[in-house]
Amino acid sequence: MKNDNPKMKVLELYSGIGGMHFALKCSGVEGEVKASIDINPVANLVYQHNFPDVTSFNRNIQSLSPKFINKLDVDTLLMSPPCQPFTRNGLQLDVEDERTKSFIHILKILPDLNIERILIENVKGFETSQMRDLLIDALKKCDFNYQEFILSPTQVGVPNTRHRYYCLAKKSPAVFNFDVEILKTELPLPHNCENINNYNIGEIIEKHQDSSFKYLEDKILTKHVKILDICHSNSRNSCCFTKAYGRYIEGTGSVFTEEPEDIVRSIFEQLSTLDSQSQEYLQLAQKLKLRFFTPREISRLMSFPESFSFPDSVKNRQRYMLLGNSINVKVVAELIKLLK
Repeated sequence: MKNDNPKMKVLELYSGIGGMHFALKCSGVEGEVKASIDINPVANLVYQHNFPDVTSFNRNIQSLSPKFINKLDVDTLLMSPPCQPFTRNGLQLDVEDERTKSFIHILKILPDLNIERILIENVKGFETSQMRDLLIDALKKCDFNYQEFILSPTQVGVPNTRHRYYCLAKKSPAVFNFDVEILKTELPLPHNCENINNYNIGEIIEKHQDSSFKYLEDKILTKHVKILDICHSNSRNSCCFTKAYGRYIEGTGSVFTEEPEDIVRSIFEQLSTLDSQSQEYLQLAQKLKLRFFTPREISRLMSFPESFSFPDSVKNRQRYMLLGNSINVKVVAELIKLLK
């Protein structure tokens, strides 16, 4: 008798630090990651640190042939191609950006692959790109049924805003067990978790931070304190963390303080009356006791399990960059359930 829900045999492309692999585990769907591929040696180091038993290739995805992929005996692709060609802060060169070439290569060889399921993640904005049109054309030509989404972790109870594009695809005659639409902005029932309250930021805060995570530098307070998104222990949301977190300030993610909200409001009221270049302004801003979130705290906000860790050799700057390029595990886990 044929098994209607066979075990997924997964190839993780652009595997990064293993977000898709953790999502597969989190989903509870029966499956095995047969191999992972990424060109970033530091990301591969982190991946192998967390998944030492998985065959991990450090190579350019454009070099992959149908023969090589089919020999891996996989039927599912999980991937998060480079997002820089589509980000609002980038040049938005779309298909003219060299970083799209590997993804275009995968679409070109898709007809020759023994693939039955696909999950793709990218930034919000991808849905209006030329690259998206190439993706949909390739899926149609290869007889895949597909569904596109724009989702954020706040929709599954996670206190972090990170809107991302997702595409699920199943090889015909397999179909989805929900009504397919042009673009969904919420998960279909019963996977829709919008009635779930987000947990508090305080639940992801490390009780004993590394001593290197001190309060924000004076120059940051002087120039940027009024534009910071500040989280408290009782906050139910935070801004999207990017790979530039910790190096740049504006638009890269929230900061944290243990100080009560009423104290913070009072300090900002006083700051509004002072010259930002004055010593009094700086001394008052220091009382906010603002700091960056640690890599561990950000990994928790991105729903990585407590078992996830970085090798000691990976510095904090690299950790922020790798996390900023990764995915929200819980959101993708819900989507993987829809692929089974």
